[in-house]
Amino acid sequence: MAEAFTLAAVSESAKLAAERVMARCDALAAISETPGQLTRVYLSPEHLQANRLVGEWMSAAGMRVWQDSVGNICGRYEGLDASAPAILLGSHLDSVRNAGRYDGPLGVLTALEVVAHLHQNAIRLPMAVEIVGFCDEEGTRFGITLLGSRGLTGTWPADWLERQDAQGITVAQAMRHVGLDPLNIGASQRAVSDFCAYLELHIEQGPCLQTADVPLGVVTAINGARRLNCEFTGHAGHAGTVPMGQRQDALTAAAEWTLAIESITTATGRNTVATVGTLECLPGAVNVIPGQVKLSLDVRGPRDGDVSALLETLLAKGREIATRRGLTFACEQFYSISATECHAGLQHRLSQSVLHLQGQAMSLPSGAGHDAIAIAECWPVGMLFVRCKDGISHHPDESVTSGDVAFAVQAYINTVLSFGEGHL
Repeated sequence: MAEAFTLAAVSESAKLAAERVMARCDALAAISETPGQLTRVYLSPEHLQANRLVGEWMSAAGMRVWQDSVGNICGRYEGLDASAPAILLGSHLDSVRNAGRYDGPLGVLTALEVVAHLHQNAIRLPMAVEIVGFCDEEGTRFGITLLGSRGLTGTWPADWLERQDAQGITVAQAMRHVGLDPLNIGASQRAVSDFCAYLELHIEQGPCLQTADVPLGVVTAINGARRLNCEFTGHAGHAGTVPMGQRQDALTAAAEWTLAIESITTATGRNTVATVGTLECLPGAVNVIPGQVKLSLDVRGPRDGDVSALLETLLAKGREIATRRGLTFACEQFYSISATECHAGLQHRLSQSVLHLQGQAMSLPSGAGHDAIAIAECWPVGMLFVRCKDGISHHPDESVTSGDVAFAVQAYINTVLSFGEGHL
């Protein structure tokens, strides 16, 4: 289906740009600390090498290039009015361990093709276009996520410089080792007046676009999340001597609750999801009835009210199951992040571009986090998703097609060009 769409709606230059993007993704994938795998973490030699290569590509596209004080690689293509707030495009260049090659870099490299199109056709928008390759979205080395984007927003927590990697090296030490000054991190902060909008292109990391048989989708919001540690406590007993009707089995209670979480969340709909990801059964012996079970609960959705309502329903069900079975139920929340809404005006611009290309503009939330979460604290954000095979991401099998990337490049170009017709 994608190839038929491409022949009808995508320019030859966008097809060539897509081939260039695919080749550059391959080139970046070769910059890895692990032979045969892709691993590129913050302030590693590979990170700096990737920055240099992307900086060369930015320069070739007519951009002024610099690496900022936290390690983001940045480029600027001037507009007609140097004082006008710029459009910011970007994504991240770091990776998880044993990663795929498109999560992050695809967004940076398609943005580069947008600017290359402007440069090759001598087009100047009323405002500048900037691109940023964020240095650390994944948090693989120090356990700090959105480090690069929070450099732009000036929202680094005070204790980040003292966070250590697995070798005991602090962020501050790692910065000094590569020539960055940890006392100068504030220099990366940009004024709110610097940008009018942020656009990020990313692989979907899920199967919805593939199921719908369309190359592109427009993101409505990045899911908020709540994570809890939960516990059922009953009474351990001999597996052979306690009758079935007299047991206070914590595991069967946890199992009933896990199935209830699945059925309740499915019935709720509204793009909310809930997951039990860990389970610890105590005392953990083959001949002992489990007296205690510890398990995690992760609830996500694009609207905070829906997440809160679902969570309360699930916890009430856990308490009801425990009471009925003669057990106790306890929970403690250890993580919370609010949903990030994408700007309605940017969603409209992206949807119009997608609609023109593929005849429909599918809207969907993002279940994964992105740099747009941090950027949205200061500027309007919009996101464009590209179909990825079987929804696989954070894995070497991560895959996109050149045809879908051509769609993405064309939609991205058309969206950015629309800013020449007026501001948000």
